[in-house]
Amino acid sequence: MALLTPQGVKEVFQFQKPKGREHLRRLLNWEAFDELRDARRSILLDTIYDSVIFAVGKGFPWVEVVQVVKFTEELLKETKGCSITEAVTILGNKLRDYQGQFSTAHLLALCDYFHNTFIRHYRLYQYVLGQDQEVNLTVAHLEVCAPPQPLPLAEGTDREVWHHEQQLAELRTAEVQKRTNMLLLKETLSLEQAHMLQKAFGGQGPHQTLRREVLERLVSEAIHIQIECLQELLQYEIQVTFDILDLRLQRKTMSLNAPLPFPPLPGNPGREDTHQKPNKGNKGKKAKAKK
Repeated sequence: MALLTPQGVKEVFQFQKPKGREHLRRLLNWEAFDELRDARRSILLDTIYDSVIFAVGKGFPWVEVVQVVKFTEELLKETKGCSITEAVTILGNKLRDYQGQFSTAHLLALCDYFHNTFIRHYRLYQYVLGQDQEVNLTVAHLEVCAPPQPLPLAEGTDREVWHHEQQLAELRTAEVQKRTNMLLLKETLSLEQAHMLQKAFGGQGPHQTLRREVLERLVSEAIHIQIECLQELLQYEIQVTFDILDLRLQRKTMSLNAPLPFPPLPGNPGREDTHQKPNKGNKGKKAKAKK
């Protein structure tokens, strides 16, 4: 209590509550403590801090505010473990002991304050402050990842424009895929054709003399194999060509209906403005017609 001065309690009142409570703890010469793990001491500090706020709010001089803090601290210690009847007696005795420290009005205000707070909730005070409490506290250290720094808005793209660009990109990708599939089919048919021809001619020896009928059959079979491969390839190329033309038509249609950027680029008025601006020549013709 040696550090508790009128100037000190004035500073406690002027600070915001967290800083004011910490300053009051130092003035009371209390050691630093963990607010979560030592809830009892935290509640005691809150009670004393509230008494400072009460006294200042009631217009107590700073000297008397110091006495209010002393009064509160002594009352909490002396009533520990007492019954409510004993607590009321102790409060009355302390008010008589301090009657020379306060004016009559302030003494009555102090009496009302402790009756309406401490005595009214006395059982709760005794339960929290008068016996040890079992505290189950779990502390988890979580890493919070901050979101990435967003790019400047000037580098952003309007949602409609971005969606339109994505659709065009999908059409271009589909066209490339069609062409790639056609090249793969050409290679596959070429290998298949070579395999079928090798199988057809595989039964003939390298120096074997072929009869006319066998030669005609082999030539006919080779031509048939080539025609089948070419027919399949031609059908697929026709289908792929139509698909590619359809994809290009979709891209052309989408390009003509592309959304306008926002904000509009300089010198690029909106479609509505373009259609609504009257032609100067037409205005002149209309004026002559009216005359």
